[in-house]
Amino acid sequence: MAEQRLTHLDETGAAAMVDVSDKDITTRVARAGGYIEMKPETLTMILEGSAKKGDVIATARIAGIMAAKRTHELIPLCHPLLISKVAVDFQPDKACNRIYVEALVKISGKTGVEMEALTAVSVACLTLYDMCKAVDRGMIISAIKVLEKDGGKSGHYKAKD
Repeated sequence: MAEQRLTHLDETGAAAMVDVSDKDITTRVARAGGYIEMKPETLTMILEGSAKKGDVIATARIAGIMAAKRTHELIPLCHPLLISKVAVDFQPDKACNRIYVEALVKISGKTGVEMEALTAVSVACLTLYDMCKAVDRGMIISAIKVLEKDGGKSGHYKAKD
């Protein structure tokens, strides 16, 4: 197996932004997902829309979309991208007292959007926590990962279930 080099380090080991100027513009898509677990009554409050701070899901969706668009400002060495689509969806799981959050990000560009999808899920979960922490400080955010990515030289990737 060939030795793999980390792309964000130069020959001396210093941090460096990857030069993507010679890469082809292709359609690139990434999906990420994760969970936020909570007390049953917290989940009920969210689903009934009775949180004092307002519509928790709508606010978390907007926060996730905004976060994807600003990933380059949050993660060092990420390129600013002209994102063409961000979708953040929520799937309540009453049996496990949690909400599954999934983000899809799409561009036509020279670099992938995995970090944008991961950031969208992370910030959406953090927003759910922030809006509900007054009633449930024990919420747990977990299992945030890239589910699938497509486009570019490395091709298609899909996480194992």
